[in-house]
Amino acid sequence: MANTVITIARQYGASGRFTGELLSEMMGIPCYDRELITMSAAKSGYNEDVVESYDEKAQSSLLYTLAVGSVDYGTPVPLAYHMPMSDKLYIMQSNIIRELADKSPCIIVGRCADHVLNENEKRVAVFLKAELSVRAERVAERHNISLSEAQDMCVKTDRRRAAYYSHYTGQKWGRSDLYDLMIDTTRIGAHGAALVIKQYVDSIG
Repeated sequence: MANTVITIARQYGASGRFTGELLSEMMGIPCYDRELITMSAAKSGYNEDVVESYDEKAQSSLLYTLAVGSVDYGTPVPLAYHMPMSDKLYIMQSNIIRELADKSPCIIVGRCADHVLNENEKRVAVFLKAELSVRAERVAERHNISLSEAQDMCVKTDRRRAAYYSHYTGQKWGRSDLYDLMIDTTRIGAHGAALVIKQYVDSIG
């Protein structure tokens, strides 16, 4: 399992964070989810609340920014000055993810980690999904809101995550051929998903 890195992409309410935490306990390796926000804030000097407000959100075209740069009154201005915060955060988190993957075995939830580490031979990419009704029930219970509010939250968050993934990878979020495992947590929940992932990782050495 030397330096195996498990990336978990997830629909909202499909128990991605809980699966990562349970898998971390089962395998004795760290799981990084919200920790990436804290680490990015510490590295950038930005307030953690500011970093969180841009986390996993696409703001504008990074490729366009990198291609055209910017000039004010004929004087070139450093590219990073004009780069949207979401782009800065994506680059920063990508660097942190690579550093974590190089350092030790770990689990990384979200943040396009499957794409960031697509050249890492030890990467195991997982996508978690579940029926919308079940995800809404989980979210409603977690946040103490109505089922209709929870369902709306699931749909909107999935739309945002899909846009974020497409924006930074050029790929379709949740496309089966991009992942080693596609797991439906509707029936098996987080614990079952963690067991399936662990079995898979153990089977490939």
